[in-house]
Amino acid sequence: MNETPLAFGDVSIRTRRLRLRRLSAEDIPALFRINADPLVARYGARPAMTEIGEARQLLESVEEGYRTGKFLQLGLERSADGALLGTCVLLRLDRSNRRAELGYLLGSEYWGAGWMAEALEAFVHYAFEELDLLRLEADIDPRNAASERSLLRLGFKKEGHMRERWLVAGELSDTGFYGLLRREWRLDRELKAE
Repeated sequence: MNETPLAFGDVSIRTRRLRLRRLSAEDIPALFRINADPLVARYGARPAMTEIGEARQLLESVEEGYRTGKFLQLGLERSADGALLGTCVLLRLDRSNRRAELGYLLGSEYWGAGWMAEALEAFVHYAFEELDLLRLEADIDPRNAASERSLLRLGFKKEGHMRERWLVAGELSDTGFYGLLRREWRLDRELKAE
């Protein structure tokens, strides 16, 4: 049984070009734009949004996660102009076993510029060092080669393949399952620092 979750305060993580921060009502139009893009939704667990109300519902869910501590979703805000580029999330936060599932999403107009690599490096550091987690997991569509590259670059290891696990917008897809241990993460960072 999980211990009682802890609420998330005003989390803010800075990187060279980004600020990872709590989402707010002002982000609803950007959340809708990102989540309504069929390219972004292509390999996701839910179909592309079609109405702005879906973004409002998403924000309500995110705010519930802040209050309960059951999950943490942060926006990726570009420091130069405050634009919301995407989100990172720790789902299924299991504090008693010190693990969570990592999720992320980036607007298609920002692909290929290293935004998500920069954000995930900082977000994984926060998960391991600030939240004291021991393990992160990720569940991706195996056809999403860019997502797989992001995970492997962080040090995740492929741990399994599950066939026909998701049915999204009438299309069945498999799952590639990846895991990263904090001790491996720390060792990799130490080696890179030498």
